[in-house]
Amino acid sequence: MTSLAESGLALEQVELRLRAYFDRSSERAARHSPQYRELWRELRGAASGGKRLRPRLLLTSYLHLEGGPLEPAMEMATAIELLHTALLLHDDVIDGDLERRGAPNLVGAFAAATAQTGLPQSQSRRWGESAAILGGDLLLASAVRLTAGLDLERDRRQRLMELLDESIFRAAAGELADVAYASGIGTPTAADIRDMMADKTAHYSLELPLRAGAILAGTSGELEERLGAIGSSLGIVFQMRDDLLGVFGDPAETGKSTWNDLREGKQTMLIAYARSSSTWASTAEFFGSPSLAEAEAQRLRGTLEDSGARARLEEEIRRERDAAIGLIREAGLPVALTYLLVREANDAAERLG
Repeated sequence: MTSLAESGLALEQVELRLRAYFDRSSERAARHSPQYRELWRELRGAASGGKRLRPRLLLTSYLHLEGGPLEPAMEMATAIELLHTALLLHDDVIDGDLERRGAPNLVGAFAAATAQTGLPQSQSRRWGESAAILGGDLLLASAVRLTAGLDLERDRRQRLMELLDESIFRAAAGELADVAYASGIGTPTAADIRDMMADKTAHYSLELPLRAGAILAGTSGELEERLGAIGSSLGIVFQMRDDLLGVFGDPAETGKSTWNDLREGKQTMLIAYARSSSTWASTAEFFGSPSLAEAEAQRLRGTLEDSGARARLEEEIRRERDAAIGLIREAGLPVALTYLLVREANDAAERLG
């Protein structure tokens, strides 16, 4: 059986583990209030769907690096997916979003349900946000618990705990920087924004699973470092592409609004590039406006085009993709893993969602 086939079967087992986790938690919640049972129902929905990028990267790297028993790898992959969902829930609260992937998120679902009972909108929204914060905390704690309980020798388990802790620590640093920039606390350069993306998204999304696969497989610290550098570079590609699609993408294909980032005043590399041009001042007043209308959003998109910001970001995406591919090819990885990671790099640069 090839590593690719094994990876697919292992990923199916991760899905079963996630299902079992939510089944157990829902049974526990049944002893409490109806609202708590509903929270777990929504948490199950929040963790459903998606491409399972993080578990897939962990399992693929682990198997191609000739890892041994699959049990600890599948358990760690489950923990990382719970971490991912937890961070998305908290991010929705911080960003004030009511939707994700074109449908109500947990905040939106809880708020809508209570609004129908006549509760004022402000209180309904606070209720939804409180539920999402608590839900994210629950999943975050479970991710740590699963990692701490891995059936591994102490030193390897400790390395994985430290890696998970670093991901959470850096995600919080990146999130805080993101909020600071959007709030007008300082004017970030493109380099500042890149650092923020590396902390907020790249580390936990790609560096964590690739490093974890290497640790689980018992590889050298040097190979783990090389995989970490690859993951960091790939994560930057993913985030830059997401930011581009957040303004110029097709919502029907991406499930992402092309208004939210502009309305919220999200500081991306696209904006940093535009801000350095002479054309930015003509539409800067619309950026970050809570009442942004489509006509104004379209004018902003026009400025981002005319200033050369879009072309510059697209070129930076291609440059970063090429840098990631260079790291992959120079890392001394198994041929099959090299091929798969190069494909990930190309998909990250060209993907539509």
